[in-house]
Amino acid sequence: KHHYAVRYSYIHCSHTSNYIKLVVFKQVIKVKILTGKNTSGKSQMTRESFDNVKYWIFDLDNTLYPKTANLFAEIEVKMTSYVMEQLQVDFEEANFLRDYYWKKYGTTLAGMMKEHEIDPEPYLIDVHNISLKALTVDHTLQKAITRLKGQKIVYTNGSKFHARRVLKARGLTNCFNSVFGVEDANYIPKPEKNAYLKIIELSHIIPKYSAMFEDEYKNLEVPHQLGMRTIYISDKNNTEKRHYVTENLTNFLHKLTKDKYGS
Repeated sequence: KHHYAVRYSYIHCSHTSNYIKLVVFKQVIKVKILTGKNTSGKSQMTRESFDNVKYWIFDLDNTLYPKTANLFAEIEVKMTSYVMEQLQVDFEEANFLRDYYWKKYGTTLAGMMKEHEIDPEPYLIDVHNISLKALTVDHTLQKAITRLKGQKIVYTNGSKFHARRVLKARGLTNCFNSVFGVEDANYIPKPEKNAYLKIIELSHIIPKYSAMFEDEYKNLEVPHQLGMRTIYISDKNNTEKRHYVTENLTNFLHKLTKDKYGS
């Protein structure tokens, strides 16, 4: 089956206030929806595929809750407001900088720290102070994660405060051994290699015995290089052959645990 999505193309347009402005063109394209099958060029997902995994690492936003919850849209609004207030710029420029810093540095926070030397703690508290009414307890996902044997970790580019709130809202708090936020990696964000190395050091995981679940494609590059199994959570078409791909984490884990441990 297919789904219609929007492709964005960027061209140089002009610059103001020392920042390059871009014009965005939208094009509707048809993409094939992935259904949890492995497109990695490896064998299909079986017990053997993950048989030696002892460490299960999960991203948070749009990974441990459905993308349809749209929490990040609320976070982005608060990010833009924070940039406006801190830099004393209008909405248009603040919104541009939020996105520009995210693309260049991995997170808006990293860009604000690098370019403007802001204090990260007030920023993290402010932008993650959002309503979680869109989230519901997911007993099925809870059961699937609980059935995984080994150490289970959450690692997010957001704050630990945000992660714990989301896990509580989803009924997943007791599923995980450790929770790491961007502050634990000294505010270095994924996809920077040093960020992963710091979390590996803190959690004592062994990459070749690890699996990482992530909805941001660029954030899987380093884990793959380090020898982890990498699972891309996405409903977008993907021709890259290094990762397992699923649009539904719960179904993927259910299939995995059923193959590994029986029904």
